[in-house]
Amino acid sequence: MSLIPKKGTVYVVDDDEAVRDSLQWLLEGKDYRVKCFDSAESFLSRFDPREVACLIADIRMDGMSGLELQDRLMERRSPLPIVFITGHGDVPMAVTTMKKGAMDFIEKPFKDA
Repeated sequence: MSLIPKKGTVYVVDDDEAVRDSLQWLLEGKDYRVKCFDSAESFLSRFDPREVACLIADIRMDGMSGLELQDRLMERRSPLPIVFITGHGDVPMAVTTMKKGAMDFIEKPFKDA
């Protein structure tokens, strides 16, 4: 058991279990607390806006998309930083998310670094 506190929480929202597992393994290896969700809806139902955190979200998911999730968080005036990951992105989509305040837009597959 480490006496060094965790760095913060990273929420991972992706409908692909393998992606969630990979990101959780990678981030926990860097001493982040990770909470994974298989849908935007399940994330929103359990999201604690008081927690020091950031969000990694897929763009395309069954049900609510990552873009719709970003809009919902904006409606709630959430300061939660968002990094989008996608295998189906394009420049206009990336520009739109960044103009709405996303921190980054990363294409799958991506390197661990």
